[in-house]
Amino acid sequence: MTDMVFLLLIFFMITSTLVSPNALKLLLPQSNNQTSAKAITSVSITGDLRYYIETAPVMFADLERQLQIKLMDEPDPTISLHVDETVSAGELVKVMNIATNNRWKLILATRPIRN
Repeated sequence: MTDMVFLLLIFFMITSTLVSPNALKLLLPQSNNQTSAKAITSVSITGDLRYYIETAPVMFADLERQLQIKLMDEPDPTISLHVDETVSAGELVKVMNIATNNRWKLILATRPIRN
């Protein structure tokens, strides 16, 4: 019995280290509406204007090209945009223009409003 518990413990320790969450600390804007669309990848903009594709940092000048490479074989690509609420609308529009120019769908990630 002790062997079984030990094996389960090892199994859970190994599998938990394989999970790498998309963990950028952003304070998302609030919204009542949520979408159920499934995004293929995510773009994040932090409060200090650093850009990320999923968790990999990328310069804004390289953002469009990196996304084109990532979404090349996708028939109907959708991107989830995670933007800190302190970021100006101008930065948000830059990413929206990239998506529009490439005919990608864009979902703005928000957090639910707490009553």
